[in-house]
Amino acid sequence: MRPVVLATEDALSEAVGQRMVSDAGSGLAVTQTLRQGGFGYLKSRMRNFCELARRTPVLLLTDLDTEECPATLIDVWSRRDAIPKRLLFRVAVRQVESWLLADRDGMARLLKVNTRLLPRDPDALPDAKRSLLQLAQRAPRAIREDLVAESGAAAAQGLGYNAVLSNFVRTSWNPSRAEHRSNSLARARKRLTELAAAG
Repeated sequence: MRPVVLATEDALSEAVGQRMVSDAGSGLAVTQTLRQGGFGYLKSRMRNFCELARRTPVLLLTDLDTEECPATLIDVWSRRDAIPKRLLFRVAVRQVESWLLADRDGMARLLKVNTRLLPRDPDALPDAKRSLLQLAQRAPRAIREDLVAESGAAAAQGLGYNAVLSNFVRTSWNPSRAEHRSNSLARARKRLTELAAAG
């Protein structure tokens, strides 16, 4: 079993990273997780991750958000230094929620909505999280109350947002189905499969 260090922005991204590693093949296993809330921690620790990747594979997963493209974000974070081969720096376009929405069948079942309401090209969404929350407004009350914040709340998401979606990722999300609608997810899965095959 080849150990993988997983570095992410938040609990939901961590669940996605864990699922992707477990799906990549029996040769990989997440043995350490690193996150401290948001991309700032990841960006500030880039040199540490590069150094760590010289000894063990590191999957660093972050959102593109408003950056122009993944290549630009990687250049900025790495300060144009070479990225070690075993540092899998993967960028969700534009947010990790787009990867969840890309599994239209799974997300439709979770939210109890028609698949026709799900985006056909989630990587093109300017704000995938907002799109998911808008869909959640149509969900049954129990799910809606977990995912969507009450009117007047400071945050857009409900208190159960990460818990519900992380559970969806672990139990129902189908990455192999989702990658057909998300190029950024497909590329991330390809790199992990290559790492698993390398032994």
